Amino acid sequence: MKRHTMKEYVFLVLGTLSLGIGMIGVLLPVLPTTPFLLMAAFFYLRSSKRMYNWMLSHKVFGSYIYCYMKHRGVSQKAKNGTLIFLWSMLILSMSFIPGWQIKIILVIVGVAVSTHIMLLKTLDEEEIKLLKQRFQNEIEAI
Repeated sequence: MKRHTMKEYVFLVLGTLSLGIGMIGVLLPVLPTTPFLLMAAFFYLRSSKRMYNWMLSHKVFGSYIYCYMKHRGVSQKAKNGTLIFLWSMLILSMSFIPGWQIKIILVIVGVAVSTHIMLLKTLDEEEIKLLKQRFQNEIEAI
């Protein structure tokens, strides 16, 4: 049985915190989701292969994170869904916030995030199928 080091425990905790913050970021438009999910993958890779594999095999965000990490790209469907959700949450947030200064900041954040998303490489469905198969092969090799 493998003995875990203190560093692995710390990385496991940091990965779990990053994953939690990333999930909160799904609902809060000013808190970025992708960087926290990428950090979680980084920490899990260095602490728990089981958690890393679970995260990248997750049916909701696994393939998104894998494609983003390995190929700096996502599907057009992911781009569209992200932009619709982002702007829906920003508009909803702006409807509850009284100050125009905060609304301007939210619009700037929205434009910056939208620009980043649009500049990502667009992967077609066939590429994504191949990448998923490659990932499954990587997991089985571990």
